[in-house]
Amino acid sequence: MHGQRELGDFLQTLRARLRPADVGLPDYGDRRRVPGLRREELSLLAGVSSSYYTRLEQGQSVGASPEVLNALAQALRLDEAERHHLHDLAGSVRRRPVVRRPPEEHADAATLDLLEALGDVPALVSGRRGDVLAWNPMGHALFASHLDFSAPQPPDDRPNLARLVFLDDHIRALYADWPDKARAVVQNLRMVAGRHPDDGQLASLVGELAMASSEFASMWADHSVRPCDSDVYEMRHPLVGVLTVTQQSLRPPRNGEFHLVLATAPRDSASHSALRLLAQVISDSRGPSPQHTTQH
Repeated sequence: MHGQRELGDFLQTLRARLRPADVGLPDYGDRRRVPGLRREELSLLAGVSSSYYTRLEQGQSVGASPEVLNALAQALRLDEAERHHLHDLAGSVRRRPVVRRPPEEHADAATLDLLEALGDVPALVSGRRGDVLAWNPMGHALFASHLDFSAPQPPDDRPNLARLVFLDDHIRALYADWPDKARAVVQNLRMVAGRHPDDGQLASLVGELAMASSEFASMWADHSVRPCDSDVYEMRHPLVGVLTVTQQSLRPPRNGEFHLVLATAPRDSASHSALRLLAQVISDSRGPSPQHTTQH
């Protein structure tokens, strides 16, 4: 039933954000009792019966075909990420997933070698749920210098990027536009939850954050989805001051669930100079032969 509820809530949220004028329908002003489109208006646009769409939104139907989902996506004017998320949610309803504990994640030797080869480029490896599996010295210094460098090593609890963004005061202060960063984390986490409804640890993480942070709960209820692949952030670093970096998330070979997160700045920019200064600071503090990555 959880998957059916998620699918229904997602459809209802997207339906509420569309105004009749957006899709060429008349707006009756004060006589309209619901925000956005009515169910019968959306079903008409999608070419499905109103009763069938109502059952789908209320979680009473589990057999939506890809053709019906595509028609609804077009009527709702979904972007590519939202369309994939809709199909993921519908697929989880059909599969009747059983929540289970997935195997422990770790970065393999090839990924650790790649992380070390990046040198002075700040980088970290995150798992499916945003757990930090490894980072290089620059990644640690830029993103979480207040934590111990060995923090990603199991069996201790690893840093989790979503927890850090919402529950860690250092990270909140690190991002000049914290709400923008926070929304990006939630949007990506909701996409992952749609793909993996059977991940019990992910469900526990979402529940924990919703209880601990009203801001997370509000953003999660928005049902917005977007991959966290590339964004520009202004950071206020305690050691090197204000800098603007592009954070990119890449998938290492042979493991589509992991992400290699990099931070770069244009060469000859003030932000690039700040990164070079940070590299010099940590080089001086760690001595001549630093260990470049955490190991699993």
